[in-house]
Amino acid sequence: MSDLIKLSTEIIDGKCDLAEIGPVNRINNELSEIRDGIAMVESFSHSILFETSQGLIVFDTSGAFTGRRVVKAIRGWTTQRFHSIVYTHGHIDHVGGCAAFLADAGDRHAPVIVGHENVGRRLERYARTNDYNLLINARQFVGLGGRGYSIGGSGAFVPEGTKPPDLTYRTQIRHDVGGLTVELNHARGETDDHTWAWIPTHKAICAGDFFIWNFPNAGNPQKVQRYPLEWAEALRDMTSREAELFLPAHGLPIAGKRRINHVLTQVADVLETLVTEAIDLMNKGATLDDTIHSVSVAQEILDLPWLRPAYDEPEFVVRNIWRQYGGWYDGNPANLKPARQQSLARELAQLAGGANQLAKRAEALFEAEDDRLACHLIELATEASPDDRALHELRAKIYQGRAARETSLMSKGIFRSAANSSVKAISELS
Repeated sequence: MSDLIKLSTEIIDGKCDLAEIGPVNRINNELSEIRDGIAMVESFSHSILFETSQGLIVFDTSGAFTGRRVVKAIRGWTTQRFHSIVYTHGHIDHVGGCAAFLADAGDRHAPVIVGHENVGRRLERYARTNDYNLLINARQFVGLGGRGYSIGGSGAFVPEGTKPPDLTYRTQIRHDVGGLTVELNHARGETDDHTWAWIPTHKAICAGDFFIWNFPNAGNPQKVQRYPLEWAEALRDMTSREAELFLPAHGLPIAGKRRINHVLTQVADVLETLVTEAIDLMNKGATLDDTIHSVSVAQEILDLPWLRPAYDEPEFVVRNIWRQYGGWYDGNPANLKPARQQSLARELAQLAGGANQLAKRAEALFEAEDDRLACHLIELATEASPDDRALHELRAKIYQGRAARETSLMSKGIFRSAANSSVKAISELS
């Protein structure tokens, strides 16, 4: 068992270099006892366990590809039955391992599944958009399946055997099991169905994805609306509990009221500042283009071990703020009812003297590390001349290079997928 508390304490107290430690969001499917009767299995996502006299309360089941390994790790720690499974929210890396837990329990000891009332609706939406979700998650985690990041089923995005909650609630509910009281609270943040829990006996919080040891996932460009201001409000509500133990669904547990409140307050401050600055610009009549290029987070904040933009990033959060408060119109009237992308590309290529001229300029910009403009121009070039093998070779090179320069998994995944699409085009054109 790893001493996860010791590790997080050293990081937060500045007594170790994160570069020497490596990732703190580990997917090793190993169980560590946090305190007597409390354990965590590090996976994608974690499962967090509380012993009671009537059985285990489990927070999250990890995903379809890790669920069985998580259950095996738990069984190396205790043979107590699974009394209750609490979904912190309906993302598949949190509910997709459900079938493994149910198989272990059998029909006689089937656990009660608890979650917010919107979890079931989320699972229904995933069923309606099954193929789209398989596509975007393959793109988001491209190349990372072997490292444990695969989520969703192989043909159905919601893995077979994933049960919706048996017991649901709207705002708050007390769940009492074997002498342990768990207070479940709803708040919007990464999702509209998110639960965080306060366990008074242990002065502990189970936070789900409200804290992930990375910049908050409040902007994901391929997913539905996120709620950064409500997210910050939830974090401030958590700080009011004066918790002594903080258990996130990704990353390390944290001990000590001072450390917990320190990191939660910093994340809340960042989210509130982004919302305030973005809305201020919107109120002044700024366009989306103005806003995303004007609102940013200081580098010293992004260098903090719990606010690194390694998964999501501030620019994407600003876009989500715009979408939440301003809708999809970006302030550019030409984009209200735009021409087809290919029509625009061909027109601009003709004005430039051909698609090759656009590509040549794109390559020069890429070499000068002006990746944003380089990608615009190579997209126009390949849209204008989609059957040109040489253009696709350059497009693959530019997007592979840009992916390598980016910090967030969101950006890397989309840019790698763009490169792969040109690699596929090259093969088909050969």
